[in-house]
Amino acid sequence: MRQVSGMGLSEQQVRFFETFGYLSFPGAFADEAEAISEEFERIWAERGGGHEGRVHDHKQRSAFVPFIDQSEYLSGLIDDPRIDGVASALLGDDYNYETSDGNFYVGDTRWHSDGFGRTKYRFLKFAFYLDPVTAASGCLRVIPGSHHRRDGYANALHDRMSTSRVDQTEDAFGVSGSEVPAVALETQPGDLIMFNQDLKHASYGGGTRRRMFTINVSERFDDEDLDTLRNDVASLVRFWAESAYGDAMVRTAGPDRTVHLEQRMANDDHLPALVAKAQEEMREPARG
Repeated sequence: MRQVSGMGLSEQQVRFFETFGYLSFPGAFADEAEAISEEFERIWAERGGGHEGRVHDHKQRSAFVPFIDQSEYLSGLIDDPRIDGVASALLGDDYNYETSDGNFYVGDTRWHSDGFGRTKYRFLKFAFYLDPVTAASGCLRVIPGSHHRRDGYANALHDRMSTSRVDQTEDAFGVSGSEVPAVALETQPGDLIMFNQDLKHASYGGGTRRRMFTINVSERFDDEDLDTLRNDVASLVRFWAESAYGDAMVRTAGPDRTVHLEQRMANDDHLPALVAKAQEEMREPARG
């Protein structure tokens, strides 16, 4: 599903997304793939190469949040029509930039959603895989249509795939996670995938340093739902993030980008105290 130039969405693309819950854009960032990869590696190198300042051990996922916010170059992806155009088309021009995670994945990621129906608002994820990945080597797999809330099929799947922490498919269906009927979105560096965060997704067969980062966005919250927004912002606490965004993201923001930052920035003042408490209780920031 190509259409990259300007990255407005066609009527057919919108219908595909609404029906199946995802879109793929082969080659969308092909010209920038090398520069994006170099910046990804630079951010990790400045932080010891892996999780919480330690070298990536190839045994557990290394994660860092907020990720693109650490780089002026990657922060600029928010302004790029290839991201902004899609987000605006599906969420409205006043959408919120939620956060970004950078990862070295290890092995399989079991079936899950990123918070199925966690609020009444729509959340999208843009995924950049920085190495070639296939069905056999850890590409993203999705179950089309599994994002539909209040749908019997989607709800039945969620009952049996509610968390990636436990592999529930063997007990539920008698098959391994890799055998669940799904679409495998094989990618090359420079490709872009976007999906509804309610969509069931997974990855199987990956190596021990699978490079991937995300850009997450949502609809703007109504004023009467700001308590819900503050609770959502508090999901950053497990990553020990004391503010909604990193310095580079905020410092380089022009008026257009600020529209996508202002609501969450205005509702993140509770993070420092919550992070201080989390640091007393957690050995390290969350890995996902």
